[in-house]
Amino acid sequence: MSNSFHYAFKVKDLESTRDFYIGILGCKEGRSSQSWVDFDFYGNQLSAHIGQVDTLDFCGIVDGVSVPIPHFGCILTPEQFTDLHNKLESANITFIVKPQMRYQGKSGQQLTMFVLDYSNNPLEFKSFTRDAERFK
Repeated sequence: MSNSFHYAFKVKDLESTRDFYIGILGCKEGRSSQSWVDFDFYGNQLSAHIGQVDTLDFCGIVDGVSVPIPHFGCILTPEQFTDLHNKLESANITFIVKPQMRYQGKSGQQLTMFVLDYSNNPLEFKSFTRDAERFK
């Protein structure tokens, strides 16, 4: 078993949450109840709980781009990034930060994109040019 993470977050309802995480992202559903559902998110456990969703705050500035804080997401291979980008576009999901190259020509160069799920939770997906530079 790898060191995968668990993240619990609030959503407005489970129906639209399943539509986004299963129907668009391709996550598998795990355990659930009337008020929460678990998803396999690229080998990590997401727990979506019905609750009052927080207001978006674009208070983070990264490489000159305003990003929503808090956010979560996943580091993908270049192939996974391209595949997910295509799925999101096909589903007419609006990018709050369009797919782009960050830190071009520098350590940590990466593709990145941000979207909102149907409860307005911001997600970032990224793919490093050189995986060894993830933390450099």
